[in-house]
Amino acid sequence: MRILITGAAGFLGSHLCDRLLAEGHEVIGMDNFITGSAENLAHLAGEPRFTFYRHDVSQYIFVPGKVDAVLHFASPASPNPASPYGYPNLPIQTMKAGALGTHNTLGVAKAHQARYLLASTSEIYGDPLEHPQTETYWGHVDPTGPRSVYDEAKRFAEALTMAYHRAHGVNTRIVRIFNTYGPRMRLDDGRALPNFLQQALRGEPITIYGDGQQTRSFCYVDDLIEGIVRLLMADVHEPVNIGNPVETTILEFAETINRLTGNRAGVVFLPDKRLGSDPQRRRPDITRARTLLGWEPKVSLEEGIARTIPYFKQKMGLV
Repeated sequence: MRILITGAAGFLGSHLCDRLLAEGHEVIGMDNFITGSAENLAHLAGEPRFTFYRHDVSQYIFVPGKVDAVLHFASPASPNPASPYGYPNLPIQTMKAGALGTHNTLGVAKAHQARYLLASTSEIYGDPLEHPQTETYWGHVDPTGPRSVYDEAKRFAEALTMAYHRAHGVNTRIVRIFNTYGPRMRLDDGRALPNFLQQALRGEPITIYGDGQQTRSFCYVDDLIEGIVRLLMADVHEPVNIGNPVETTILEFAETINRLTGNRAGVVFLPDKRLGSDPQRRRPDITRARTLLGWEPKVSLEEGIARTIPYFKQKMGLV
């Protein structure tokens, strides 16, 4: 197939480019580099089946030639207000990527009668009152708080995707992505793994805000990409959770990183500085993915972190 991937220079988008090229497809990458990095695609220079366009998806999209599939992954994704790449510092761009970007990419899919896959998020569940979260849960979301620019952009994007499916017959899919980690994450995006791993590799105490009992489910990037590709190739139109159902406290996560890096500095606890309604618990119900896609994660947390450490060492100049 000839596949358009928006957000191609991002963490997930670049891994998707690699996977789909490896399967023999032709890939058209698109990114404006607001949060993506050209380094993530540098290894594809000279690849004859890869074409790149520097473009803002909130503007009209034209791609010459036939397009068989569109994967919309363009959006800031970090909730950290201390990061220049976090959506609290890019609120309008985030809303535009979710609203106008989704509209424009759906237009490409409609014009080419192409299959379409929207990258949505576990954030559409907000601070959930249901645990674990199933795809039928409608969420508990603050529509005007500091996280709303991302949460509501993705909720609107899902609604628009289903509207195009129902009204125009566009062959759509929606993946709800839970916490994912691995090589090519931005070191300065402010999320738990980049922060913790850098502190540990520098031999510093890992900083935990609050008591560390808040939970997340961490999925290694290769597992996530496998689930996304299976969804792209399946005939499934309702949203599908893709993530690791193993729930881990932030304290356990920090201790695992310290152990794997040999960091003896331990952890320090600081006052909670959550952004708005930052969820206390997060864990996907992946029954739908298991049933419809035959998918579940294979890489354990320890193995995934071990695979990620060399990338961080290299980026930090420690090798």
